[in-house]
Amino acid sequence: MFTIGEFARHGRVSVRMLRHYDATGLLRPAHIDPATGYRHYTAAQLARLNRVIALKELGFTLQQVRDIIDDAVTTEELRGMLRLRRAELETVMAASAARLVQVEARLRAIEGEGRMSSDEVIIKSIPGVRVAELTAIAASYEPEDISPVIGPLFDELCGRLDPAVFAGPAVAYYEDAPDGRIIVHAAMPVNMPLQEGDLRVVDLPAVERAATIVHRGSMDAVVPTEQTLARWIDESGFQPAGYAREVTLEFPPNRDEWVTELQAPLS
Repeated sequence: MFTIGEFARHGRVSVRMLRHYDATGLLRPAHIDPATGYRHYTAAQLARLNRVIALKELGFTLQQVRDIIDDAVTTEELRGMLRLRRAELETVMAASAARLVQVEARLRAIEGEGRMSSDEVIIKSIPGVRVAELTAIAASYEPEDISPVIGPLFDELCGRLDPAVFAGPAVAYYEDAPDGRIIVHAAMPVNMPLQEGDLRVVDLPAVERAATIVHRGSMDAVVPTEQTLARWIDESGFQPAGYAREVTLEFPPNRDEWVTELQAPLS
């Protein structure tokens, strides 16, 4: 048998943690010396300890871990718990990856300050276009709030439209909501009338003069491109007249290969 200290070393856990597992009934010592109260463990108990640590690392509570190890849940229930936990972890990982992209975008914006090329920005007029659209509300204009809203909108929009009616690249545009949030519009140009009640169809007005720039890559990393455009507008003596439209020119499966034109209206 091992003393509690020896067992802790072999199990790569703390003595304090083993005492806690004992107090909660999760991992009892194999033997307690009645004279000294010293706890002793066997090598066979390492298997239970490993399962406790693995399940705890997956985010289960100690009560859930005890139920699982003591067969208080069925195999099917355990599968369901593990699937749910896997989905939760995948969501956290995806959110962390998106935050990392946004941090890197901010760093690129900082590193690119003062190195702006005026060749990247073109002033042009934007013709009016009839679009079918879906709208939703985002908490803010930050990429981490826009991306989870605009993506599903376009997925639903393209799923509800016959590709035969498409008349141009997808357009995203934005408005301020009365409560300070952002109204997000996902729109597809259409070349024929739609059945009544299919989708909202609107005419986006022409823009007489817009400053445009092409962004290459995921829209989660759009900040440096947007700020290059903003600096150019300011240094050129123009005034912006609302949010830039985002026109998707190319959208392969790899988001890092997307090509999007930002169209900032000028007053």
